[in-house]
Amino acid sequence: MSDRNRWILGLAAALLVASLPATAHHSFAAIFDSAKPVKVTGTVTRIEWMNPHTWLYLDVKNGDGAAEAWAFELGSPNRLMRFGWNQDSLTTGTTITITGSRARDGSMKAAADKVTLPDGKQLFGAQETTQ
Repeated sequence: MSDRNRWILGLAAALLVASLPATAHHSFAAIFDSAKPVKVTGTVTRIEWMNPHTWLYLDVKNGDGAAEAWAFELGSPNRLMRFGWNQDSLTTGTTITITGSRARDGSMKAAADKVTLPDGKQLFGAQETTQ
């Protein structure tokens, strides 16, 4: 194999590898609607620190008193840390209030904008809404 063919093959492989993470990501506007604000108070059931987004799960009591499972998308772990979060910022069982933008499909899913802790401290969801 010639040096030129090796170079072309290497470039093709690099482009393929570089495009893989992009397929797992999405546009904010494709999933969430900033014209549909949501504000809920509930109990943290779990938080998943993972790329490309961290997910926060809450049990929220509806009008009948039954618990509804909500999922909130936040920014990446790195971005959250730059906004003041750490892995001890929230623990399961903590009651918090979250504001954000509801999912376009009307499900109990939203992009978190602001998280208010029991002591009144606020953490931002670190979403990149211009994605």
